[in-house]
Order: sequence, then C-alpha cells, then structure tokens
Amino acid sequence: MKTLFFGVLLMAAATPAMAQDEPRFCPTRPSLGGSSCTTEPGQVHFEFSTLDWQRDDRSDQRDDRIVAADLLARIGVGKDTEVQFGWTAFGHDRTRDKTTGQIDQVDGTGDISFAVREHLTGEKGKPFSAGIQAFVTVPTGRYPVGAGTWSAGGIIPVQYNLTEKLAVDFTAEADAAANQSGAGRHLAYSGIGGLRYKLTDDVSLYQELSVERDNDPSGHETHLLAASSIAWRPTKRFQIDLLGAFGLNRDTPDVRVISGGAILF
Repeated sequence: MKTLFFGVLLMAAATPAMAQDEPRFCPTRPSLGGSSCTTEPGQVHFEFSTLDWQRDDRSDQRDDRIVAADLLARIGVGKDTEVQFGWTAFGHDRTRDKTTGQIDQVDGTGDISFAVREHLTGEKGKPFSAGIQAFVTVPTGRYPVGAGTWSAGGIIPVQYNLTEKLAVDFTAEADAAANQSGAGRHLAYSGIGGLRYKLTDDVSLYQELSVERDNDPSGHETHLLAASSIAWRPTKRFQIDLLGAFGLNRDTPDVRVISGGAILF
C-alpha cells in the first residue's frame, strides 16, 4: 500500500504545470527554521512526515516518541500570502522508569494548527528575503501527543544568498506555549541559524543550530540542538527528505530522526 501511495504522489508531481514550466516549489522541510517563500495563488503545497522518532534519555527515565503522518497543507491565497493547516494523525509516546522498570504508553492524534504566512521582501535573482508567519494551535489531541490547551506564536525568517549554491538563514520565534500541565501558557522563544548548500540542482544539504528558551512553570529549560538534513527532488513538484538532530545539553532530547517529503499540486 505504501509503494502504491508514493507511486501516485510521484506521478502527480511529474505532471507538468499548465500555466508555467517552473512552478514555485519551496518546501519548508527539512529545515528546523522557517521560510519566507509562499505558495502561488490557486496551488496547494502538501508536506508530510512518514516517520518522526525522538529519544530523551535522562537519569531516571527514558522517553521515546514516534509520530507518523504529521501533515501540513499550504494553500496560496494571494501573490505573497498563504494559509496553512497542520495535523498530527498519529503519535506514540513510551516512557520507562529506570528505577522501577514501569512502562507508560500513550497513543493518539495530535493537535490541529492554523497559520498565515506573508512574504515581505525578496525577488527571484535578489539575495535577501524575509517574511512573517503567525499561528495558533487548537487542542484536539491527547497529551502528551497533543499539548492539552491552545498555543500561539509568531515566526520571522530571513535568508541571504551568498552565492548561487550557498545561503545563510536565521529564524526568530516567540510563542505563548502550552504549559506541560495542560493548563495555561508561558513564554518560549528561539533562534535558529543555518546554512544551505545546493549540491546539485536536485539535491540540497542543510546544517543548523537551534537555541530555545522554554519558561514552563514546571521548570525553565534551555534547549540546544544541532541538525543536519538532505533533500532530493526527483521532479519539479516532488521532494523526499531526511533530517537528523542531536541534543547538545542535558535539557535537550538526545536524538531525533525525521523522514518525509513534499508535493505541489
């Protein structure tokens, strides 16, 4: 069934555009940061994770989280504007107490998110681009797969192309993040810096460093994360990608691996 599903996606992605030969295809994934690029009016940009696994190994417990079918639809509604709808179709959380050996497991769906992205500046052939994105998350999932209460935030991504192949980018984000208790919100903010290198016209490599401050009432933490990823585009409308991330301090989950892709209709 999976082979058939991806075969259909690949054939759909290979269908030539009626209006133009070079569609604006700019997936946000596999980058940790944001993007100022928006989907063209009348087109739908679909991004998906086939598998998202994260492990957090601490002195007293080990937590493994698996997410499958993390879905995002991006719909162009204006020359520089798109709306987004996201949903996590399935999540599995497994926690093992290292002292007692007790295992707790939770399966469920995640929350639904709504976002609006606006491309502020930047044109094809120009080195600098910037945008802004606002989002809100509705608590439709079960904790810990879902947050348990609504959250909201804003993202400002900027990028500068050093050469035709090499670009640097930075994403600033501030959130009214859901408390771990599932009631109320707190301030969380982050900065993500990255490098993108086009190995070929079809393959791009990414290297990123993320710093996040999370002021949850249950305990304030600073998360430091390094990530490497690769994206391959077999057609002008289809992408397959893979990301690996590693925690650089004790408050950050140890490892995370995400596979998935994107398609433009």
